[in-house]
Amino acid sequence: MSDELPPCPQCAGQYTYEMNGLMVCPECGHEWMPGDGGEASSAGAGERVIKDAVGNVLADGDTVTVIKALKVKGSVSGIKAGTKVRNIRLVDGVEGHDIDCRIEGFGAMQLKSSVVKKA
Repeated sequence: MSDELPPCPQCAGQYTYEMNGLMVCPECGHEWMPGDGGEASSAGAGERVIKDAVGNVLADGDTVTVIKALKVKGSVSGIKAGTKVRNIRLVDGVEGHDIDCRIEGFGAMQLKSSVVKKA
C-alpha cells in the first residue's frame, strides 16, 4: 500500500481510493485495476475481461454454446447442453451471472460465463 494513490485516468480526480483490489474514483465513479496505468481503462467499455469456460475472451454480440445442462426455475425442462445463444451482452450481474441474453423458448435471462463456450 503506497501513501499516494494515482489520479483517476478518466477525470484526473485526486480523491481515488482502493476497494476490493480495484481503484475507484468517487468523483466520476470510474473503476480500474491498479496495474493498468490508465491506458486500458480509457479505451472505454473494456474495463473488465470476461472469459468463457475454456479461457476465450468474450465480447458483446458474440455467439456462445452452453456446455452443460442448466436447470431453470419455473420451467419443466432446462437448457440443454449444446444450445447456441446468439448476440450476448456482457453485464455486471448478480451472483456471477455476467452474460445477458435471450434464449429461444425461455426468453431473456442471465448466464454465468463459466457454463458457456465461445462458438
